[in-house]
Amino acid sequence: MPENTDAQNAQERLQEIDKALESGMFVLARSILDKMHACDVALLLESFPPTKRKILWSLTDHDEQGDILDELNEDAQDSIIALMDATNIVSATEGMEIDDLASILRGIPDSLYQEVLDTMDAQDRHRVEQALSYPEDTAGSMMNTDTITLRADVSVDVVLRYLRLKGELPDATDTLYVVNKEDQLIGDVPLSTLLTVDPSLSIEQVMNSKTEMLEVEMDDGEIAKLFERHDLISAPVVDANRHLLGRITIDDVVDIIREEAEHTMMGMAGMDDDEDTYAPVLSSAKRRTVWLALNLVAAFIAASVSNMFEATLEQMATLAVLMTIVPSMGGIAGNQTLALVIRGLAVGHIGSTNARWLIGKEAAIGLINGMIWATLVATAVTLWKGDITVGYIIAGAMFINLSVAGIAGVTIPLVMHKYKIDPALAGGMALTTLTDVIGLFSFLGMATLVLKV
Repeated sequence: MPENTDAQNAQERLQEIDKALESGMFVLARSILDKMHACDVALLLESFPPTKRKILWSLTDHDEQGDILDELNEDAQDSIIALMDATNIVSATEGMEIDDLASILRGIPDSLYQEVLDTMDAQDRHRVEQALSYPEDTAGSMMNTDTITLRADVSVDVVLRYLRLKGELPDATDTLYVVNKEDQLIGDVPLSTLLTVDPSLSIEQVMNSKTEMLEVEMDDGEIAKLFERHDLISAPVVDANRHLLGRITIDDVVDIIREEAEHTMMGMAGMDDDEDTYAPVLSSAKRRTVWLALNLVAAFIAASVSNMFEATLEQMATLAVLMTIVPSMGGIAGNQTLALVIRGLAVGHIGSTNARWLIGKEAAIGLINGMIWATLVATAVTLWKGDITVGYIIAGAMFINLSVAGIAGVTIPLVMHKYKIDPALAGGMALTTLTDVIGLFSFLGMATLVLKV
C-alpha cells in the first residue's frame, strides 16, 4: 500500500485539529501540535482563518513559538504578532538567529519595535540594530553573526581541541573562516579537511585562499545565483575592506529561491507573494482593487480602439466575429517571449552584452510565426466565410501583431528591468494591452481601408 504524501498528511492533521477545535477538545489539539515540527505548525496556522488561528497559537508550545514565527509568511506572521506584546515577542524569539529576528522586527509597528528593543539585553539589542541597519533583502540583513574564526598560524590539532572544548557548532556550519589580526578574511577551511589532514599541519597550509565572499550590500537574488553556481552550503559576508561580518547559509538561500518563485507567480496576477490566504476580506479586497483598476484602464484603452471603428463593425458583422482572433494570438505569442525573458533576467542570463542579439532573435521568430499563422488563419477564414478579401485582411493583421508581439515580449521586460520596475508584476498587463491595441487597430484599420465600409 503506497505511503501518504506530505500533502495528504497535512490535510489529515488539518482535519484532525479542526475537529478537535470544533469539539472544544483543546488538550487533544495541544497534544497534536506538540508532536509536530515548527514548520508544520506554521503551515497549519496559515491554513486556518483568524479566529481559529488565534486559538491554535495559544495552544502552541511556548519554547517553539520563535521557530514557528520564523516559518510563517509575512501576512500570517503579522496577524500572530498582533496578538503579542513586547515581552511575549522577546520571550518567544529568545535564542533566535539574528537575521530571523531582524526579519520579524522589520514587520512590527514602530511603537512595539522600540518596546521590544528596550526589553532586550544590550548585546542582543546591538546585534539586532546592526542587522536592521542594512537595507532589506541584502546580505547584511540576512547574515548570521555566529561564525567561528581561526588564525592561520595555529595547528589543526589546536583547532580540533578547541572545537571539542566548545562542544557545539552554529547550525549549518560546514566551513570555518580564517582571518588575520585585523579580522580580514584570508581563507577558509572545510570541516571535512580538518578531520582528514595531518593534525600537525598549520591552518595556513590547509586553508583555501580562494573563498567565495559576499559583499554586505549584495542583493539576495545575486546571493542565490552565487550559491547555485558554486554549490555552496554557506558563504562569508564581508565589508568593503574584507572584514568578516557574518555568514549566510543554504537554508536562507532556499527561502530566497522560494520567495522569488512565489513572487513571480503571484506577481503575474498582481498580488503580493506574502498575501495571507485567510486575510480579512476588506484587506484582501483593497489589495486586489488596485490591480483590477489598472486592468480596467487597459481594457478601456483596447475598447477605445474598437470604438474608433464602430461604423465599420456595424456594417459588416463578420468583422465582429473575427476581431478577437488577432489580439488573442498576439497575446499568447508575446507572453511566451515575456516568460522566457523574465526567467533569463532572474537567473542572470540576460544583460547589456546580449540584449540586442535577443531582440533580433525574437523579432525573427515573430516574423516567421507571423507568416505561418497569417497563411493558416487566412486560409481557414476564406474557406469559412467564403470571402478572400477578409482572409487577406486578417492575414495582414495577424502578421503585424505577431511580429510586434515578438519584439514587445523581449523589449518590455528589458525596459522595465532597466528602470527598476518588476516585469513579473507589470509586464503581462503592458504586453496584453499593447497586443490588444495593435491587433484591433491593424485588423479594423485594414478592413476600413480595403473594404471601404
